[in-house]
Amino acid sequence: MMLRTLIINARIVNEGKIENADLLIEGERISKIASTGTISTENVVIIDAENNYLLPGFIDDQVHFREPGLTHKAEIYTEARAAVAGGITSFMEMPNTLPQTLTQDLLQWKYDRAAEVSLANYSFFMGVSNDNLAEVLKTNPNDVCGIKVFMGSSTGNMLVDNPSVLERLFAECPMLIAVHCEDEAIINANMSAFRARFGEDVPMYLHPQIRSAEACYKSSSLAVELAHRHNTRLHILHISTQKELALFSSNSDLRNKRITAEACIHHLWFSDKDYQNKGSLIKWNPAVKTEEDREAIRKALKSGKIDVVATDHAPHTLDEKSQSYFKAPSGGPLVQHAVVALMELVNDGHFILPEIAAKWSHRVADCFRIKERGYIREGYYADLVLVNPQEPWKVSKENILYKCGWSPFEGQTFSSKIKKTWVSGHLAYNEGVFDESKQGKRLHFEPLN
Repeated sequence: MMLRTLIINARIVNEGKIENADLLIEGERISKIASTGTISTENVVIIDAENNYLLPGFIDDQVHFREPGLTHKAEIYTEARAAVAGGITSFMEMPNTLPQTLTQDLLQWKYDRAAEVSLANYSFFMGVSNDNLAEVLKTNPNDVCGIKVFMGSSTGNMLVDNPSVLERLFAECPMLIAVHCEDEAIINANMSAFRARFGEDVPMYLHPQIRSAEACYKSSSLAVELAHRHNTRLHILHISTQKELALFSSNSDLRNKRITAEACIHHLWFSDKDYQNKGSLIKWNPAVKTEEDREAIRKALKSGKIDVVATDHAPHTLDEKSQSYFKAPSGGPLVQHAVVALMELVNDGHFILPEIAAKWSHRVADCFRIKERGYIREGYYADLVLVNPQEPWKVSKENILYKCGWSPFEGQTFSSKIKKTWVSGHLAYNEGVFDESKQGKRLHFEPLN
C-alpha cells in the first residue's frame, strides 16, 4: 500500500516566497499543496511542522565521496548518509577517485555502487584527461550530470593542459562542462618562490598567495573564452576571487544561460584571517582568500552573477591534514553542515531565506536541467527538508557523521537544526534516526538545446 504522509502547518519556502500550507506526499512524489486544514487526513501519517520551515532539499553539484580507492577517507555510503542528515537530498560526485573515472565502465561502476548504498539521490561526472576524449564523447546526457575538467592542479592524469584537447572538448562536447580553474604555471612559480624562502615549512596562511587570484583568473578567463568561441555550456566551479566575477553576467533564465558559476560554503564563510586558528583545516583548492573576496562572492550570489551554491565536500583524515604545507592535502568535509551554515548567513543578514534556498535547489535544478526535482511542486519528487530555525546546537566530535571524523565547523554553534529529510518521498532522516530501507534514485536530465 502506498505510504501517504501529510505535513501540516508548514512554513513552505519555495519559488521566492514563504507561505503557510499543508503538503501531501504520496509514494515518491508531492501530490497536493493546499491551505492549512483543507487536505483530507484520512489514511495518512500526519507530521505537524508548526514553527518549522519546509524547504526543497539541497542539490549539491560538487562532492568528492572518495570511492573507489580512497575509502579510508570516505565512502559513498557514509558521506551520502551525512549529507541527508544535513538536508542534502541529491549530490553530483567528481571523478578524481582511484581509479579515476575516465572510462564509461568506471563511470557505470559508481552508479551501480550508489544504487546499492546511497541514501541520497545521485549522479556522477565523467572525467577528462589529455587522452580520453573519445570515451568522454560517449557519455549519455540524459542520465549523467556533466563532464568534469581540471584546468589546474589535480591528481594523476586529470590535469588537462593540452590546448588541442581543450579546443576539441569545448567544440564537440554537447553536455555541460564543469571546470576547476587554476593556472598550473602560476601556482608552480609561486610554490618555488615560497619554498626557496621557507623550505618545506611554508605557513598555511600563505596558501591564497600560492594559489593566487591571478592563477584563478587566468584559467577562468581561458575557459570563458573557449566557451564563447564554441558556444559551449560551461559551469565554473568554486569561484574564490572578486576578480573572476567580471567574467560572468546576471541572467534569470538559467536554463538557457551558457556560462554559469558556483560558490562554495567555505568561500562564503571563511576568510584568510581564519588560517591563524584553522590552519590546514581550511586549506582548499581554490584557496580561501580575503574578506574582500568573500564579500564580493556573497554579493555576486545575491545578484545572480554566481548562480548556485555547493559544498565541494572533500574529506581527508586528520593525520593527512596535520602534515606540513606541501604534504597536507586540500579539501574538507562540509555536507552535514552546509544548510545550517547558509541559514546562519541568513540570520546574519547576508541573504534572505527564499533566495538562498533557490541557490541550493531551484537554480541547481535549472542549471543542470534536472527532471522533476529542485522545487516544491505538485507532481515533483518529494525531496524535502524540515528545519527548526530556533534550535541551537554545537558541532562536536560526538555528532559529526563524516567518516573522517572532523569538521572545520567543530565548536561552532548553529541556530538552526535539521529535523527531517525526505529523499524521493522516503523519510530517510528523522530527528537523528536514519531509515535505510530505501536508497536514493539516479538523477535524470533534459538534454541541452
